[in-house]
Amino acid sequence: MSIAYLNGSFLPLEEARISPLDRGFLFGDGIYEVIPYYGGKPVGLAPHMQRMADGLAAIEIKCDKSIEDWRVLLDDLIAKNADQGANLGVYIHVSRGADTKRYHAYPENVEPTIFAFAFPIKDPEPVDRTKAHGYAVSSTQDLRWKRCNIKSTALLGNVMHYQQGHASGHGEILLYNENNELTEASSSNAFIVKDGKVITPIQDHQNLPGITRRIIIDSLKADGSIPVEERTVTMDEVRNADEIWITSSSKEIAPVIELDGNPVGNGEVGQVWENAFRIYTERKFDF
Repeated sequence: MSIAYLNGSFLPLEEARISPLDRGFLFGDGIYEVIPYYGGKPVGLAPHMQRMADGLAAIEIKCDKSIEDWRVLLDDLIAKNADQGANLGVYIHVSRGADTKRYHAYPENVEPTIFAFAFPIKDPEPVDRTKAHGYAVSSTQDLRWKRCNIKSTALLGNVMHYQQGHASGHGEILLYNENNELTEASSSNAFIVKDGKVITPIQDHQNLPGITRRIIIDSLKADGSIPVEERTVTMDEVRNADEIWITSSSKEIAPVIELDGNPVGNGEVGQVWENAFRIYTERKFDF
């Protein structure tokens, strides 16, 4: 039985309840994070919680938990869910809380709703391009809002894009802006590889400051064996890339072998992916 945390208490997930007037329910007025734990060890806990703090500040929700407070809470949650498996993801959700009425403006004197639960996640991919799962994805124009750098619980735009790819039998969908420039994917950041160089779109309001993305970039730069660049990436470059990756806390670095029905590169998982994934795997618990 999955044990959840809600507003100071641990309880069975199916018993967790919020008010129908909670602004997270009515407006998607909140911030969330998903953190993977492998063998009880988190990947990027501090940067994940700093991103949550930044998101809460951006939408003016006051939450007094420090990174250490979160660490203790989540370690306790992981321990209480150890029977679900060695590898768990943790979903954390802080909404503005419940008011006495439905009203668009931020209410005063309400306490935020803090919710978290753990769930099993798959084992990491082997660091072997001959055994790794390759993704087939599609692409479409990005029709979401213009504050994608905030990890809001209001994910309908992302959900609709993801469903568009899912309905066509694809595992993700790459998004591009009105200038035909890659932004990200519906639930992932995106990278391309060309002539041995790893390239990813610059961080701005069009995409989420992904923690896995940042760990990859910092790890590759520290290692120095694979050049990495953050810049504008056109969809023409994407379609002519040697490799494409989609990255997230749950996918880590997922290689894409097909885009819009066409092979990426030679249609196989690439050597640069394998080298980069090895570097990432060796360093991912350092953040």
